[in-house]
Order: sequence, then structure tokens, then C-alpha cells
Amino acid sequence: MPARDEARTIGPVVDALVSLRSKGVLDQVVVVDASSDGTGDIAERLGAEVYPQAGLMPQFGEVLGKGDAMWRALSVLRGDMVCFVDADTEHFGPQFACGLVGPLVVDPAVQFVKGFYRRPFRLGDEVAPEGGGRVTELTARPLLQLFYPELADVRQPLAGEIAARRDLLEQLPFATGYAVEIAMLIDAATVAGVDALAQVDLDVRQNRHQPLSELGPMAAAVLGAVVSRAGVAEAEIVERPPMASLRAAA
Repeated sequence: MPARDEARTIGPVVDALVSLRSKGVLDQVVVVDASSDGTGDIAERLGAEVYPQAGLMPQFGEVLGKGDAMWRALSVLRGDMVCFVDADTEHFGPQFACGLVGPLVVDPAVQFVKGFYRRPFRLGDEVAPEGGGRVTELTARPLLQLFYPELADVRQPLAGEIAARRDLLEQLPFATGYAVEIAMLIDAATVAGVDALAQVDLDVRQNRHQPLSELGPMAAAVLGAVVSRAGVAEAEIVERPPMASLRAAA
């Protein structure tokens, strides 16, 4: 879990995952933290391994957002299968981790798994059954339909709920910031093939909605990741190199 100031939601997420670890389902529960609200302290108290993001691979300088944190987390993860989940999910349950890892366990051909779900939109006390995931529906999916039609059926290309075989993840560059999820999806399909991808229904996910003013940079990062990979235009996106390339260089 990459986490930044998620003290309100981190507890139940860690609780569910630590319970799975106690049953032998998971080997590690790791939080890579960049918080000032005590998120890391809560996670550590509940049994997670907590690493300050800035302390992981410091030779690469400042941590540049979520994608960079996910990439650096590979340096402390030991498993052959890796599952990323978001720390701001409300009503998180063990089905998130089990559902994501399940296809990797039961089908050797599956290399990369994305979660999908219904995203209610909450405004104050009012909750609409649909309407969350605005950048997904207005930017990410239309771009995939245009440039990567073979991925057009991916329901949640920007989902932070991802599981993959470590061998594949170490072959992929990691876009920093908001571009990480869609870039990882495209790169996984390129390296492993579309037939090696799976998606699982996680039912409903409720998280904190970003204000509209913050969705513009997110949409721009998604756009940049897609058009640069499609060869349409160059985009100024910082990417971390595949872990396998660092190992080979060393």
C-alpha cells in the first residue's frame, strides 16, 4: 500500500490484510508511507511493515508520487506475486486481496490482474450509485478505445488494485505519479500479451473523491502516458527503469 495521509481509512485495510497473513494467505503486509498524520504509526501498530518512502532507494532522489512509491516498494517485497491496494478504500475487505491474487494462483497463464468495481459518487450526505471514476470514464477508457482497442474492455484501467507476477513487474518501467496505473496496464499487455491479463469484480469501492480542480493534472498524466506509448506525441513523464535492468547493470 502506498499511503499519504490516510489515517482515517488505513486501520481497517491493514486489519483485513494482517488477518489474511495470520491465516497463511499472504506473506507480507507492507505500507510505504509519506504521511504527516500518523498513518504509518497506525499501520505499524496493527502489524504492517512500514517503510518511509524517502528511505527506499534514496539514490534515485525525491519520491515523485504514487507510481514511484510502488516501484520503490519492490525493493522490500519478497513474494513471487505482488498485490497493490489503495490505502483510502472505505469498507475494505479480504476479498480485495484474495480476488486479485486468485487468478494468478489458479491459472499459470495469467500474469497481470486488475480489479474493477462500481464506484458510487458521494457529495455530502447524498450518495449516487454511479458517478465516481470521472477521469476513468472521460479520459482513460476513451483513449484506450482509440489507441489500444484490445484493452477497451478493461473496466477500470486506473484502478489501484493490481496483482502481478514479480517477474513481469520487474520487466516494466514505472511511471511516476498519476500515470502509473494506465502505463502499467499498457506495458503489461505489450510484454506479456493481452491473453495474460485478467480482471476481477470487487463489487463496490468507495474512496475519497478528488475535487474537480485536481482532476485536470490526473487526466493530463493519463493522456501523456497513453499518447507517448502509442507514439503519437512525447510527454514529460518521469519513469523509473525496470528493476530487472538495474539488477543486470549491477
